[in-house]
Amino acid sequence: MRNITDINFEVGHRLILPENEVHLWGIDLDVVAPDESRWRSVLSQDERARAIRFHFARDRQQFTATRALLRMVLGSYVGCDPSILTFVYSDKGKPLLDPNPSAIPVQFNVSHSGARAVLAFCLGRDVGVDVERIRENLDCDLLAQRYFSPAERIALAALPLSERCSGFFRCWTRKEAYIKAHGAGLSLPLDSFDVSIARGEQKALLATRPDAGEAAHWSLREIDAGEDYAAALSVKGHGWVLKD
Repeated sequence: MRNITDINFEVGHRLILPENEVHLWGIDLDVVAPDESRWRSVLSQDERARAIRFHFARDRQQFTATRALLRMVLGSYVGCDPSILTFVYSDKGKPLLDPNPSAIPVQFNVSHSGARAVLAFCLGRDVGVDVERIRENLDCDLLAQRYFSPAERIALAALPLSERCSGFFRCWTRKEAYIKAHGAGLSLPLDSFDVSIARGEQKALLATRPDAGEAAHWSLREIDAGEDYAAALSVKGHGWVLKD
């Protein structure tokens, strides 16, 4: 995964996003978030107002940095001042870039948890990414019973107890990444598709219902977000190359 601090954000600098590539950028929020005044200057008025509503300073700083860096990367891809970019949302809440000043069909998705954020970008493909900090204090078995499919619950229960928490988060991030890429939001039931919970899985979407053929149209894979984190990437179609 590329380090967001490696980007040259000078005016006029362009990032190239080929049609057959998916780009992942990682953000260490503990490093970048404290520089709040710099990031705030990139945000829109609405985003600044949203940031102010956060009760805790750490949450406000993380939102501000993540949103600003998203704008800066998008601006570098489309050749535009990041502060003037406009976002719209689908009827299910998925963010989109509009209007696109260069007509470059950049699709993107964002996720953050704990001190880690991940940004995914590609051209003309639906994309979803999810990252979660692995937390041992959750009742993973109870949550799996509520949200996972029968096949996923069986696979999780078969893991040694010491592996069950990390297995839960591998499953959860893969399901979230697929839902975010699919764009259906909460209207797509979590138990209507099966994902693998195996480590390092590169073909993690196992089955979809009621249309069994839907699974063949998607790529779903684990990505490395660092120690104590689970993460996954879902992309519409195949034949793309991950640049991380």
